[in-house]
Parts: sequence; structure tokens; C-alpha cells
Amino acid sequence: MPATQLAAIETTVQKTHRWINEIMAEMDWENPDKAYAALRVVLQTLRDRLSVQEANDLSSQLPTLIRGIYFENWKPNDVPNRQRTFDQFVAPVAEHFSGDDSVDPEWTCRSVMKVLARHVSAGEIEDIKSCLPEELRDLWN
Repeated sequence: MPATQLAAIETTVQKTHRWINEIMAEMDWENPDKAYAALRVVLQTLRDRLSVQEANDLSSQLPTLIRGIYFENWKPNDVPNRQRTFDQFVAPVAEHFSGDDSVDPEWTCRSVMKVLARHVSAGEIEDIKSCLPEELRDLWN
């Protein structure tokens, strides 16, 4: 494998670690596995509420490794998910972390969105927000 391909792999791993570290900082967590899980469940929940086109547009700005996490188990024929209330958005996070009383599902969503907004263009974030009901747009505040 040419060195440039290996460098690309190393770069995406480094970027993924940076995102996970930022989530840990936002959440005041010390567990990278927990931060990874938060990133995964929030990104996939967001993805499923976007149209196929908008989900693809967002993916183009994600590091390669995070893009793989984002698209894992995606069923484009089933999107956008019509469960569009705030409680329905937060529910997969609550379910994933059930039994862990230290996780606030709403704060987890907000923290991941904050990290996402640092790494994705403001225009793309605005496009995403415009596709969502107003109560879900507030996750970025």
C-alpha cells in the first residue's frame, strides 16, 4: 500500500480520536468508549431524520472513519424517519445508555451536535437544521 494511502488512514483515525476527545470534554467524561457510543447513536439518529440527499451532503464533510460509523446499518428506503419530535430524537440515546444514570440523553445530543458544528461548515449545519422541525433545531443551541 502506498505511503499516501496509509497516511490517509492515519489521518482519519486521528480526526476520529479528536472528535471523541471533544465529546469527552463536552460531557466531562473520561471514557472514550462511551464518547464513541454517543457519537454513533446521535449521528445515526440524525441521519435517519434527513432525506437521502441531505444525509449524503452531511457525510461528505465527515472524516472517512466517522462516515463509516454514520452509514452503518443505514436503510435509505426508510428515511426520513417520521418520528420527528424532540423526545423521539432523544429516545435512541436514552435507550442506548439505559442503566447508566450518569448520561443525560438531551445533554449528550447537544454535546455531539456542538462537536459536529465545529467540524462541518456552517452552511451545511443550516441546511440540516432547515430539514428538521423547530424543536430539533434547538439541539444546536
